[in-house]
Amino acid sequence: MSKFSLDGRVAIVTGVMGNLGPVWAEALLEAGASVVGFDLQTEDTDSLIAQLGGMFSGRFAIRHADVRSRKELQAVLAWCREKFGPPSILVNNAGIDQPPGGLSTSYDMTTVPFEVCETIFGVNSIGAFQCAQVFGESMIESGGGSIINIGSMYGMISPDSRMYDHIEVDPPFLKPPAYGASKAAVVNFSRYLASHWAPHGVRVNTLSPGGILGGQDEAFKSKFCARVPMGRMGNAEELKGPLVFLASDASSYVTGTEILVDGGYTCW
Repeated sequence: MSKFSLDGRVAIVTGVMGNLGPVWAEALLEAGASVVGFDLQTEDTDSLIAQLGGMFSGRFAIRHADVRSRKELQAVLAWCREKFGPPSILVNNAGIDQPPGGLSTSYDMTTVPFEVCETIFGVNSIGAFQCAQVFGESMIESGGGSIINIGSMYGMISPDSRMYDHIEVDPPFLKPPAYGASKAAVVNFSRYLASHWAPHGVRVNTLSPGGILGGQDEAFKSKFCARVPMGRMGNAEELKGPLVFLASDASSYVTGTEILVDGGYTCW
């Protein structure tokens, strides 16, 4: 079981203030790593630092950076090297989605603005690729590492619009078409990078959650769970094991693959 240990390792988590960012950070900390998270969002960073940094003896820090800015990514890398050492783990978590709650504007398929699609691809796909470039280059220089790109089951399948037909908006709620496409791109460039960087000791994989509890309304949960073979939605804690597996030496012969954590949703 020692192969699952991340003692002495340094990890980067992008989008650390998002819904799953703290989950990834806590999993890595629990396994023994030091973690530098960064995000565009700066609200409530003090509380997350107090929670995780306090629990794990100062092994956690948050920086401000945009995954679309190479200059800001390089600044995070330099700071991380000075504070904790060179990173050997990258969790590419930063992403943009449109949850069904709290909508101010909705679109039909023919009126989705170009700017919405451009922003989603800019963060979810191009931003993730750029992070892999910056931190992957450092891993190559240091002799290896593990990059875990966070995908989605919607990179494999289309959202079912019937899940949202109870939401009273006009036009009806539409999951952004660019979201699934951007996550499909993440899966593909994970394989591409895996094949190119394997000789340098850098493994690249995709971890794709699906159906994780996060404040969804009861009607949605009922319809969603009816489609899941396991009959329920997942808990964030259930994502930790797959992440630590991919980050650690327990997966030393695993690269270029996608692990779906979706309760079986995509198997039928």
